[in-house]
Amino acid sequence: MNDPRLLRIEDYTYNLPDDKIAKYPLQERDASKLLIYNQGYISEDTYSNIAQYIPADSLMIFNQTKVVYARLLFQKESGGIIEVFCLEPHSQYPEIQTALQQKNKVWWNCMIGGASKWKHGMVLTIAHTNPSFTLSATIAERHFGYFTIELTWDTDITFAEVLHYCGKVPLPPYIKREADKKDESTYQTIYAKEEGSVAAPTAGLHFTDAVFNSLSKRNIEKDFVTLHVGAGTFKPVKSETLQEHDMHAEWIEVEKTTIENLLAKEGNVIAVGTTSMRTLESLYWIGAKLFNKITVDFNGIAITQWEPYELKNLPTSSQSLKSILSYMQENNLSKLITRTQILIAPGYSPKIIKGLVTNFHQPQSTLLLLVAALIGNDWRKVYDYALNNDYRFLSYGDGCLLWAR
Repeated sequence: MNDPRLLRIEDYTYNLPDDKIAKYPLQERDASKLLIYNQGYISEDTYSNIAQYIPADSLMIFNQTKVVYARLLFQKESGGIIEVFCLEPHSQYPEIQTALQQKNKVWWNCMIGGASKWKHGMVLTIAHTNPSFTLSATIAERHFGYFTIELTWDTDITFAEVLHYCGKVPLPPYIKREADKKDESTYQTIYAKEEGSVAAPTAGLHFTDAVFNSLSKRNIEKDFVTLHVGAGTFKPVKSETLQEHDMHAEWIEVEKTTIENLLAKEGNVIAVGTTSMRTLESLYWIGAKLFNKITVDFNGIAITQWEPYELKNLPTSSQSLKSILSYMQENNLSKLITRTQILIAPGYSPKIIKGLVTNFHQPQSTLLLLVAALIGNDWRKVYDYALNNDYRFLSYGDGCLLWAR
């Protein structure tokens, strides 16, 4: 593969007027417009008819992560508000679920809105009624770009429950409005299961029971992976070239049975969402390392951002997946849990997936780079078409089905 480190991010921008950004979802999830791209040709329909464009006997992979109410608004004695945005657990916890199940106290890495007003030693509180408890926050550690916050509460419930009671839906910063009650359901897929994301896997927001039924009728199978979406997904590339961009790492979880399904459906796999694609492609590289007897740091970051462009002696996707299954068999594992930092950009060729269902992404984002890796320079053709044909952009917007070149 060609190395994307010297790609200039200015080549992956476009003009996105504010009125093209969807502020609210459509009333019916599957009424959203669907752009279909296949080998240079564009057609359009709605998500309600997506089954017509997926080959029978395919396997669609969905990200079943569940958004947590990650925004905590603390009021100072003076009346001012300090926002604590919970990004990910402190490194003392082995994975997100363990951290979410902590009782009475937890350490969490956070971004702080109004950090300059949070003086040393100051304890912030939220008093919750029904159930009655107080959530307290103090700064434990200061880092470049984020803080580690010690959160304590005086009742015997988990941190996941604390967030549910005290937190707000973490709408992306480009949706310039406060979250309302409806967002609690609309900013969540209907199949969300594993708590841990601070942003929704938005490609999945369009899927309904009716759409799933139509897929089943065509013998199109579905399976699930988990990638907990971090706030880094909204982080634009600010360096001139990719070489200086530090890709965010995210937690992934994949069941052994899912890997077996991928092996059985080799060549017919469609990822729903960039997060699903990043998980599936990370699996390939994990398997490639195992195939080549290279140690995989499952407790740290299994795939770092440049490894896919540096590894030699690449196995087939089948050999890679079989290598993972052998490793899981030897270690008596039913599920892989690790983190990935994979960066998919032009120069990358997909190893597991043949198609991608995704929304329209921000200019100069790693998500747009991923789309460009899949369909080449035709990403401009797709985005120009969408801009000129009243498509709604970003998280609550419309989407597309893209077939790899």
